[in-house]
Amino acid sequence: MNESLAAARKQFLDYQRDVRQVSRHTLDGYGRDIERFSNFCGEAGKQRPDAIQESDVRAWVAKLHREGLSPTSIQRSLSSVRALFRFLSERDPSVGNPALGVQAPKIRRNLPKTLDPDSVGTLFKWQPETTLDHRDMAMAELLYSSGLRLAELVAANIGDLAMGESTITVTGKGRKTRTVPVGGPAIAAIKQWLSLRPLGAEPLDASAPLFISSRGQRISPRSVQLRLQRLAKYSALPGKLHPHMLRHSFASHLLESSGDLRAVQEFLGHSDISTTQIYTHLDFQHLAKVYDSAHPRARRKNKP
Repeated sequence: MNESLAAARKQFLDYQRDVRQVSRHTLDGYGRDIERFSNFCGEAGKQRPDAIQESDVRAWVAKLHREGLSPTSIQRSLSSVRALFRFLSERDPSVGNPALGVQAPKIRRNLPKTLDPDSVGTLFKWQPETTLDHRDMAMAELLYSSGLRLAELVAANIGDLAMGESTITVTGKGRKTRTVPVGGPAIAAIKQWLSLRPLGAEPLDASAPLFISSRGQRISPRSVQLRLQRLAKYSALPGKLHPHMLRHSFASHLLESSGDLRAVQEFLGHSDISTTQIYTHLDFQHLAKVYDSAHPRARRKNKP
């Protein structure tokens, strides 16, 4: 391959824009990452793609790490370079992919924050007064009862809820649908909320949004976040309450009680069980606390 790395970058970006039709955000990210790599290789006197070796990519990753770039950003940059060489090697087999065997620094995975069962009980003891209070309680109950994502809650329509079967069908990531159970308290809260509608001239049919704003429009994700924070404040919960915290609490409490990781995966709509396995760490933390507090030899006693 006689063309320069800069020319290869342009071909790759043109392909991503015109053929794959990636978003402007993704295209800009590819451009920045590959330009940074191209400049690094140019400084080392390597102008052509077929001259670049795995050691060059490793040296570039090490340089990014020394410069203080986060592991997430380094991983993204490395993915861009891998994509570039995958594109080039498909057109010219003599060009390998020197980025394939290079690993980015490990990304520290933070455990999701959850509510303990007592805090959940405190949250749902609050007595709604207004119509919107009943809506907020219904949203919170459904998030915790069924482990929905925020986007799934917002997109849900009345017709997605099967009251008689106590289930709701939602569309998650990748446009995948799943049907999950809805607990009794959540069903009761939703029925109460629906009994207070319509708001204004809002049409009530199967295609109507399950949760709406005071103006009769489908509620926005930001509004759900703000209203849950308000609900936590009135329930006297410490800290902020986020929609995903209720989803994480659902998963953690279900796993603690059942130990069935596969079932929790299905409930959450995770395509890969490794995503669900983070909750086994939460479960272990719970077990470790019980062990430390209850086992007579869990901790060394400071005795003379």
